[in-house]
Amino acid sequence: MNDNTIAGDLIAALTEYDPAAPVRIATESAESMDHTIGLVVRTPGDPDSDCGLPNELPVVRIGTGEVYCCLPDGAAHALGWSR
Repeated sequence: MNDNTIAGDLIAALTEYDPAAPVRIATESAESMDHTIGLVVRTPGDPDSDCGLPNELPVVRIGTGEVYCCLPDGAAHALGWSR
């Protein structure tokens, strides 16, 4: 996935996994963490964004829920994050 990923790309990527598999959002920071999925919302685009990804179309945003645990080293490696 990249900066131009759309909802259909995410849906297609998930179809190769068992629907009963737990899903977490992994974040890379000083201490990489796993989070549960929070709210999934659609918000207006932001054509004047100071961010590098201005977009006039509505955007689907996936929020993080509770911190689940520290990200396991194997997961960080699979994501291409060095530890």
